[in-house]
Amino acid sequence: PHALQEVLEQLKQEGCTCVIFTDCQHDANVRKIVPLVAKLVSSSPRYQRAENADYSIMVIGVPNTGKSSLINSLRRLHLKKGRATAVGGEPGITKAVLTRIQVCEQPLMYLVDTPGVLPPRLGDVETGMKLALCGAIRDHLVGEDVMADYLLYTLNRQRQFSYVQRYRLPEPCDDIEHVLKRVALALGRTHKVKVLTGTGNVNVTMLDYSTAAYELIRAFRAGRLGRVTLD
Repeated sequence: PHALQEVLEQLKQEGCTCVIFTDCQHDANVRKIVPLVAKLVSSSPRYQRAENADYSIMVIGVPNTGKSSLINSLRRLHLKKGRATAVGGEPGITKAVLTRIQVCEQPLMYLVDTPGVLPPRLGDVETGMKLALCGAIRDHLVGEDVMADYLLYTLNRQRQFSYVQRYRLPEPCDDIEHVLKRVALALGRTHKVKVLTGTGNVNVTMLDYSTAAYELIRAFRAGRLGRVTLD
């Protein structure tokens, strides 16, 4: 696809000439990693390590991009072993650099899982919003309501209107409060709130806008709102 070629060209300009697009839920491209890594390592200088036949590779990247999932997939494929490292949908699951994890016997290869890293400062607010929607920044640091508002703006700008049918809206809408109301109604998301009246406390059922915002974000992350690229 044209979009992938653009990504490859950009990475090439940045000095990354060996790129494999992977999906840890499907094994086809994951199988290409060990042979490529072995080829790259064997063709590069190995200073004072001629006597060592094993490879140690560090896995690095921004939070929540599947580093631990990749390691687990490689272990499953090459060693027929179960998970060696915890994974989850929230950033920060890997809290410290782990010891070497064997992922292959021929060649003998170990990977080192690392916590996700981000620049100490983000260039602008929109970059931060994109990273937050992708799960690279913890949701509560930005606010689910703000993230949902930016997501709705992005969907409308790209004319991705699958949310309209999914949440039973009559038409596309740029009012996040109205959209979250429909999300809450469609999914039955409510909560009880105590209201103090002249005759005592009364429990009132309210729509849960916060949960509705999180549902909208989760649907985007799971791909249920269409194939959306934030950049």
